[in-house]
Amino acid sequence: SSSDRFSEFLQSLGPYSPAVFVLFQILQVAAAPFPGELTGVAGGYVYGETTGFLLSSIGLTIGSWVAFELASILGRPFVERFVRQEVLHKFDFLTTNTGATLCFLLFLIPGFPKDYLCYLLGLSRMKLSTFLIVSVIGRMPGTYLLTIQGAKFRDQEYYAVAIVTAACAVILLLAYLYRNQIFHWIKHRHDR
Repeated sequence: SSSDRFSEFLQSLGPYSPAVFVLFQILQVAAAPFPGELTGVAGGYVYGETTGFLLSSIGLTIGSWVAFELASILGRPFVERFVRQEVLHKFDFLTTNTGATLCFLLFLIPGFPKDYLCYLLGLSRMKLSTFLIVSVIGRMPGTYLLTIQGAKFRDQEYYAVAIVTAACAVILLLAYLYRNQIFHWIKHRHDR
């Protein structure tokens, strides 16, 4: 699988492996050349639960910060290169007076395009410090679940992998099935 090849690649880098992994996590947010699930699971597989989670969190935080700053500095024309037009229009309301709690909830929602969210919030009036707190804490549960899947798989704890994967699949399915209701609830909370 892609995750296996990525894990083998990381292991082949020796002492440079953690730095390259963090770089991949940064790029995964800022440029999105590959899915975050792949890197998250690979991080747990290669580095274990604690180190994999820390390295992923560092990379995702820096990547989120880069995306936010790029959007803030270069503006909407730049963001339009990364965020699909329909997504940009649908979530354009986030670039207005968006509350930290609402943004935190968006980072918590599984399957929500968090990379796009970083760019969109860079167009808002949100302070960088608020954005970093919201994005770091909001990403933690999903990052931990991906990391633990990889770590349990490496330790050949397949029963635990199956439970975590099933739980993630149920959460994703519910988020997908209720995506319209979630979107309308978010928009309603914003418009208050």
